[in-house]
Amino acid sequence: MSKKIAGPEIERLVQLLSRMPGLGPRSARKAVLALLKRRNELLIPLTEAMQQAVEKISECPTCGNLDTVSPCSICQDARRDDSLIVVVEEVGDIWALERANIIQARYHVLGGHLSPLDGIGPDKLNIAGLLARVSTGTVKEVLLALNATVEGQSTAHYVSDLLASSGVSVSRLAQGVPMGGELDYLDEGTLAAAFKARRKI
Repeated sequence: MSKKIAGPEIERLVQLLSRMPGLGPRSARKAVLALLKRRNELLIPLTEAMQQAVEKISECPTCGNLDTVSPCSICQDARRDDSLIVVVEEVGDIWALERANIIQARYHVLGGHLSPLDGIGPDKLNIAGLLARVSTGTVKEVLLALNATVEGQSTAHYVSDLLASSGVSVSRLAQGVPMGGELDYLDEGTLAAAFKARRKI
């Protein structure tokens, strides 16, 4: 049995932070110590920012993006191309594509990818919302910008099969995105090349 070396409040902070992607118990402990040492310049502002996030940030009912307005800023942007929907797995993928500033389209967040082993089937993803948006007749192309992982590609094939009879053009990212790569970790040049070389499925 491991020995407790800190109070329950500190232990809870460590436990919560260790659940974050990329942070294990050791990294979480380092982060907590840094926050506690710099209470006024880090911990208090972070606490306030997180409270504001809880109160003001919500999921866009149209595309699934996160924003302080509803519908989100992207969905409200009249300069966007209504005929093109870029489908991504997570909100972080939208941020990556927007940083690259290579396309002015609408987005749709699936909320993950198909993974039968993890119990994630089509009903757990926002696929129905995508089909509803396509059925309006405004959309001409759906670009499946899913991660180049086995799960991402399986999801892309599943969605493209569902859209086969819709009359819209279905494309996917091509060269530039390595197998096993995730959009949020790619540089702008790689993303730009992938968009320019997209092809129909």
